[in-house]
Amino acid sequence: MVFAVASCSRPDPPPPRTVSDVRLPREVDVIEATVPQHATLDGLLRANRLREDLVVGAVEAARAVFNPRQLRAGQPYRLVRSLDGLLREFEYSIDTDRFLRIDGRDGDGSTLNAQVLKYEKETAVVAIDARIDAKRPSLIAAIETAGETLPLAMDLADIFSGEVDFRTELQPGDSFRVLFEKASRDGQFCNYGAILGASISVAGRTLDAIRWIDSSSGKAAYYDAKGRSLKRFFLKSPLKFDPRITSAFSMHRLHPIDHVVKAHLGVDYAAPIGSPVVAVANGTVVSAGFSGASGNLVHLKHADGFETYYLHLSSFGPGVRSGAHVSQGQLIGRVGMTGSATGPHLDYRIKKGGAFVNPVAAHSRQAPGEPIPSSELAAFSSSRDHVLSRLSSTLSADATRPKADAVPALHTK
Repeated sequence: MVFAVASCSRPDPPPPRTVSDVRLPREVDVIEATVPQHATLDGLLRANRLREDLVVGAVEAARAVFNPRQLRAGQPYRLVRSLDGLLREFEYSIDTDRFLRIDGRDGDGSTLNAQVLKYEKETAVVAIDARIDAKRPSLIAAIETAGETLPLAMDLADIFSGEVDFRTELQPGDSFRVLFEKASRDGQFCNYGAILGASISVAGRTLDAIRWIDSSSGKAAYYDAKGRSLKRFFLKSPLKFDPRITSAFSMHRLHPIDHVVKAHLGVDYAAPIGSPVVAVANGTVVSAGFSGASGNLVHLKHADGFETYYLHLSSFGPGVRSGAHVSQGQLIGRVGMTGSATGPHLDYRIKKGGAFVNPVAAHSRQAPGEPIPSSELAAFSSSRDHVLSRLSSTLSADATRPKADAVPALHTK
């Protein structure tokens, strides 16, 4: 008898199957771009296929916190919308400090909320040492070579505007040490904060500037090492950079057009057409208009019997008209060559007690500024020593680094 023996072994399992990932349909579109030329907020949202009723609602929501007319070409924006045209989020960069955000609060996107928010920034304190030489003959060039940009040079010039004429007094060997705040976002430079202190050597003089906040008014101003205000009655010049004196104050000058010897009762500064001209002191506009050979002219009246004149302008500053009050440093016009002029320049004049005087001499004879009150002098002195010590030690540390690493270093506050 033959018996069959059944096998107890199990069959081999089937090979594993490869299953491809399931792709879920996206729920939103994210658009990141810059505002095109001549765009409006309404048109921008419509161009990105936002539902029409939500376009109207978004513009109305934005108008409560931001003027849509101030939308600027070239500024970045980010729009998140659902595929059926609902607004999830819209962000527009107003400037380096603020952005507009519009978002939908509920599921159907019908309720929109708009806010103007501040960017989160990191602020560092930076020290630089800039120098004038043959390759860098101007303050702007020296600051740029030190790794910084025009706004810092402008701020520094404003601080010392009553002490130094940065167009005519700079010479090789002059130097500028500056301690200032510098803000960044996501590792990218945003803007400069306050200049905390500076020490400059110009034309054989060393001048210090210390930022100090008045305890009673809460306003910041700059003082020299002895606690005297750097603000003077007059700015050193109605122009900031680059132009040069082409004709000085003189009672006997050969006129370049009339070819006769006559008095030149001002100082001529050569400058490109359109260069900004500012009021050298607080005052009132006596007149602003065309004045024959003087071209477009602004005449200002100041305290203590002073008057100033700005000739040959190409245009006038906003609101500069007879009777208007102007502040020191306010734009009153732009350089031109209107009237009798051989080229673009500013003819600047000062009158004292009814008689014209040499502007350069009048500016150089200014008295020192008002001092810090004696009750705050001790606190100011402590702050001054701290700023100057920090400025000196920071730059000394930078100077010991290898040349390959000689770049401005960031130092946390």
